[in-house]
Amino acid sequence: MNESYKELLVKRDRGAKETLKRVVCVVPTVLVGLLTLLTGNIIFFIVVIALGVLDYFVFQWTDIEYEYLYLDKEISVDKIMAKTRRKKLTTISVDKIEIMAPEKSHQLDSYRKRQTKVTDLSAGHDLPDQKLYWVFYEGNQKILMNLTEDFAKTIKGIAPRKVFTE
Repeated sequence: MNESYKELLVKRDRGAKETLKRVVCVVPTVLVGLLTLLTGNIIFFIVVIALGVLDYFVFQWTDIEYEYLYLDKEISVDKIMAKTRRKKLTTISVDKIEIMAPEKSHQLDSYRKRQTKVTDLSAGHDLPDQKLYWVFYEGNQKILMNLTEDFAKTIKGIAPRKVFTE
């Protein structure tokens, strides 16, 4: 039996949308905090505490990493929020993959126009040692992932006709 184990951590880039969410949450907290210091009002103090709690959750929701774990013909994907909380997102069975190829590969030409559910589990763009890969899964799902060449070759060793690395 061919058992392989690979692990890969991909940090999702914080885009303009996430940065804007953080700023929109922090600015009112700071302003109400200053107002609390100037007036000493207990109502403002309660509002600052509530806004601080909201800031905590917004910072957790905007600091995301994905962990891909390949073991025994399955790719397990976990979402790690703020390096403290982990949530299992999905498990991809290599047997049910239709095709897996880099984003710009000509192998995907016949699949590109499919109207399917898209799941983005990537950093959003190519990273220095990782490429964006599209995974067409079970005929009704497209999954976007960042994979290293080594990770992709491990999966290609199990399903050589389904996985393309060029």
